[in-house]
Amino acid sequence: MDWTALALSLRLAAATALVLLPLAILAARELAWRRFAGKAVIETLVALPLVLPPTVLGYYLLVAFAPASALGRAFAALTGGTLAFSFAGLLAASIIFNLPFAVQPLQRAFEAIPDEVREAGWLCGMSGWRTLWQVELPLAWPGLLSAFVLTFAHTLGEFGVVLMVGGNIPGETRTAAIAIYDRVQELDDHGAATMSALLLAISFVSIVVIYGIDRARRRRG
Repeated sequence: MDWTALALSLRLAAATALVLLPLAILAARELAWRRFAGKAVIETLVALPLVLPPTVLGYYLLVAFAPASALGRAFAALTGGTLAFSFAGLLAASIIFNLPFAVQPLQRAFEAIPDEVREAGWLCGMSGWRTLWQVELPLAWPGLLSAFVLTFAHTLGEFGVVLMVGGNIPGETRTAAIAIYDRVQELDDHGAATMSALLLAISFVSIVVIYGIDRARRRRG
């Protein structure tokens, strides 16, 4: 069992969820209630990681994160480090490829809140931010929890994008999924089976949680 790789995966998943969810809340809220030109294009871009082959997405991110790119040069000037083949690059890539898993459940949750509920808060003198925190988020909590679980679990299991952007650097970019691949290449069936079983258990529990949330929401509805 490669505990270092598992710990790195858990750290990446937690960091991705903590950074992405606040951004996803704001994006999902706008997509749920605003009507603006180009909305369909924005929703398509958000959903694109669902259908784009991971190696294709990983390739474009690797090009964007390369030291010679504008983004790579800007990051190096600010931090002195690199995005490609680093934990920072993995985190940035993870945020991008997890966009649909965070935004879409939240968007559906916000869309399910009746307009009159928000309007009642405004009539009571609540600001937009106060309405979000005290009215909308408590009602949208199933979508928020689903977004967290999906983002966390998907980050743990991602392979193609992680390998393209981060490579396979022990202790820095070698995640649990890459460690399983390494075990298979080394013909270490026991090690690969142990780590695969653990990720399978996490995925199974995640799906159970999501279905449980959906059933609870339907009963309350």
